[in-house]
Amino acid sequence: MMDWNVVITVQEHGFKKARGFLLEFGEVHKTEYFNVLVMHVYDVGQFLEDIKTAVAINVQLMDAIARIMPVTHTFKFQSPVEFEEKAKITVTEWLPVLSGKRFHVRMHRRGFKDRLSSQNEEKILDGFILNTLEQQGKAHAKIDFDDPDCIIAVETVGQTAGFAIWTKEQLHRYPFLKID
Repeated sequence: MMDWNVVITVQEHGFKKARGFLLEFGEVHKTEYFNVLVMHVYDVGQFLEDIKTAVAINVQLMDAIARIMPVTHTFKFQSPVEFEEKAKITVTEWLPVLSGKRFHVRMHRRGFKDRLSSQNEEKILDGFILNTLEQQGKAHAKIDFDDPDCIIAVETVGQTAGFAIWTKEQLHRYPFLKID
């Protein structure tokens, strides 16, 4: 499978239309997972703006797409332990942003069934972030599912994981992200 930095979930019977629409923004590939495409874009910020503009011109473009999730960090993993180690390293970069904020981790897993639990990994990463911020003496952060300041998105497709952090403002600006 190609190196990707965007995961797309396609609506039922929307595969051809979604793929055709997305091809103008970068390489698009199908995966072994039902209604899941991956793509690689060169500039995630520009990609988001381009999708926003295209959808504003023709809202029906999103009829075929359930959600689009770009990521800024990716890594390969072979086991749940390796996933957790690399995930903790990845989220450590965002600790200054999360200090004093309301946040939560949301994971969408494809593959590693019965070996990696989305809900369990979300709790592990939430706890790791809170504990690390506390140990560093940073402003108290809080897990919040109702009105978070930030959401950390975790996507897995097989043995590749992708991570991104999104602010409340970005989630409003790009409603097609649909993290939760």
